[in-house]
Amino acid sequence: MAFSPEGTYFAWVNGVTTKILHCSTWKIITEIKRPKISAIQFSPRSTYFMTWEPLIATMSNLQATPNLHIWKSETGEVVKSFIQKKQSEWEPQWTNDEKVCGMLVGADVILYEDVNFNKIMYRINVAKVARFSISPSNAPYYILCYMPGKSDQPSFSRIFQYPKFESMQALANKSFFQADRVNIYWNNLGTNILLMTSTEVDKTGASYYGKQMLHYLSTKGETAMVALSTKGPIHAVQWSPKNNEFCVVYDFMPAKATLFNLKCEPIFEFVLLILTGFGNLRGGIELWDVGNRKLIAKTEAPDTTLLQWSPDGEHFMTATTAPRLRIGNGFKIWHYTGTLLYERPWNEQEELWEVLWQTFPPETFPEKSISYKAVEGIAPSQPQASKQIYRPPSARGEAITFKLREDEMFKDKKKTSKSTTKAKKKTKKGTKESEASVSSQSNNPSTNGQVATNAEIQNLTTNVPECDDLERSKKIKKIKSKLEQISKLKELLVAGKQLEINQLDKIKKEADLIKQLEELAL
Repeated sequence: MAFSPEGTYFAWVNGVTTKILHCSTWKIITEIKRPKISAIQFSPRSTYFMTWEPLIATMSNLQATPNLHIWKSETGEVVKSFIQKKQSEWEPQWTNDEKVCGMLVGADVILYEDVNFNKIMYRINVAKVARFSISPSNAPYYILCYMPGKSDQPSFSRIFQYPKFESMQALANKSFFQADRVNIYWNNLGTNILLMTSTEVDKTGASYYGKQMLHYLSTKGETAMVALSTKGPIHAVQWSPKNNEFCVVYDFMPAKATLFNLKCEPIFEFVLLILTGFGNLRGGIELWDVGNRKLIAKTEAPDTTLLQWSPDGEHFMTATTAPRLRIGNGFKIWHYTGTLLYERPWNEQEELWEVLWQTFPPETFPEKSISYKAVEGIAPSQPQASKQIYRPPSARGEAITFKLREDEMFKDKKKTSKSTTKAKKKTKKGTKESEASVSSQSNNPSTNGQVATNAEIQNLTTNVPECDDLERSKKIKKIKSKLEQISKLKELLVAGKQLEINQLDKIKKEADLIKQLEELAL
């Protein structure tokens, strides 16, 4: 599903048809009945709607039919159809005013003007282009082309101003080694570019995920390599909406986040910035006031697979979606002060696949002053996991529940009367000594008030200080162990379990052991 850039239209694919509705009325205006569409996109001004579906050739028709279609958003009329084999980089690229449209065909960039797809206006074929990107701006238009190197030759990235595409006419030229793929990041003005190069394998062996480098280019001809303080992997790159700063998250865990200016100088290390850690991390979120370089709030959103700012710059959304996670799906709306405002959990039988904010024109929401005071919100439906170190019940002064399963307790209660009857029959046949032991145990007040007594014992065993005398320390540990065993036996006795004679004898020695422990603690 997708909103058009200015929020005029909303489109979604359901596996049978693709529908477009107008966001002012929320009524469906166009329906495209092509069941195999798997990718969609709007043009910058929402005039055109593009779809891609897998390329299929049959024995009867070896010449594949077009699988990339450009439609008019308002009417669903087909403007032009093309054959595009790969889904990666399938989207036709447009200038912000939709004057120029470009596509990568083979190793050439094909450019059309004024939606006249029957006439190629320009072709960039200075070298074998593997990737290109048109600046998100109005005229003058800029195009970056990436040409990978062969064997030991360097790779190149060049910026051209439309329509001057000769090698000597490039505005900026950056060469680099070690690049199997590139990610291109324009700022909103379309004047500066960050180019992250990646290799599949790090030959130094420092990282399992290959090696990344970050390069800077500008339409003024400036180029530089962004120098990071460590040589770890680069996790994320993002331009500021104000176009004069960018943030990089990098290094091995715990990762660093550094803010750079247009001279590629680090100006701060850490209007709003969110720093998050998801995946194999707890899900911590930090919200910063970038202008004043101050931390506003910290919060947590465990199991998050998606995070997006709202177009108003005041709220953000986190979501847990399939197929990354198929349980606990849902989304939450937060305020930038770290307050949870809304939560929508999904049913266990259903999966949530995608969540989107409706888009709006850039000037819709004016910039507001930042407040550090948390707004009123709601408590999450699922409590956060405890951050305290685990301590066993014996270390907390609590009674030990010697149960492998909860349902054992109910089963034991039902069997108590039967086991008591059997025990009486056995004691009559047994010796007087065993009879006396059972009798004394059943009348022992310590078992009737067993929970309280056990708590006192646990408190005593945990509060005994360690000593420097090795022999004395061994005795203390031995007595503690015996008292813990007695505690468990008493739990079993109260639950209706029949104990052996030697186990009952152990319980009778409890008072002597406590006395010995108290003497050793002095």
